[in-house]
Amino acid sequence: MNHHMHAGKGNGLVLEVTPRSAGWEALGFSLLRLASGERHAMATAGNEVAFVPLSGRVTITVDGTPYDVSRSSVFDALPHVLYVPPGHDVTLEAAGDAEIAWGSAPAEGRLPVRLFTPGEMRREVRGGGPAVREVHHVLSHPLPAERLIVFEVYVPGGAWSGWPPHTHDGRIGSRYLEEVYYYRMQRPEAFALHRNYTREADLDEVLVVRDGDLVAVPGGFHPVAAAPGSNTYFLNFLAGDLVMDERGVPPVDDPDHAWIVDAWDEAPWTLPLPFGDDAPND
Repeated sequence: MNHHMHAGKGNGLVLEVTPRSAGWEALGFSLLRLASGERHAMATAGNEVAFVPLSGRVTITVDGTPYDVSRSSVFDALPHVLYVPPGHDVTLEAAGDAEIAWGSAPAEGRLPVRLFTPGEMRREVRGGGPAVREVHHVLSHPLPAERLIVFEVYVPGGAWSGWPPHTHDGRIGSRYLEEVYYYRMQRPEAFALHRNYTREADLDEVLVVRDGDLVAVPGGFHPVAAAPGSNTYFLNFLAGDLVMDERGVPPVDDPDHAWIVDAWDEAPWTLPLPFGDDAPND
């Protein structure tokens, strides 16, 4: 699979990842753009689905019951997230131009349709030093779902996310979760670097991501570095073998870098370096 994808132009389904196309077991992702008045019909079939608006206003009708979700932009508003269990017919209709994403995963139908509001979503500033970022738990434990986990992450330009690097691919004692990153940049010229790698070195890739790109994590560790001046947002959907309350089980950090959590400000040098009076000064 190509782990790095770009959203298509125009309207309609401009990005779509299925378990088959990704070569994994559970997680699907779709990105839909609609012009005012346009509609998109779908069925959840055997999956639970979480809808996350990115911009605009969309009415999502589930078996005849309408739910309104809206957002001016991912950069200035929290989302309403609509959770729909398996076995439902869904229609999305836009009131004005809109962009909406959703993730899907196999489920048994143990939970009802539910609209999650921003006031229910935990926010935290995570990390420290050059690895500080803000994480929004838009559908993670203890908010209920069967398999789906959803985060939104905001990385200031010049900072890192996913540091120390962590894994959830079933190796080194971790549980198994599949994951996608959908990126938006606050400036059109901005970019970030996304690395997927394993300790065994059977995977090591560095991807340059820009506004509207998606990266699938095929396994291993997956840190992100936002270029200076490149304020970076990404939307994470995850699903795997964690079910219901198990979705709160954390990933496992790379042992080579886990020390940083106790010393966020220890590593950086103070400039200029103290090389002595005989060193040339600029």
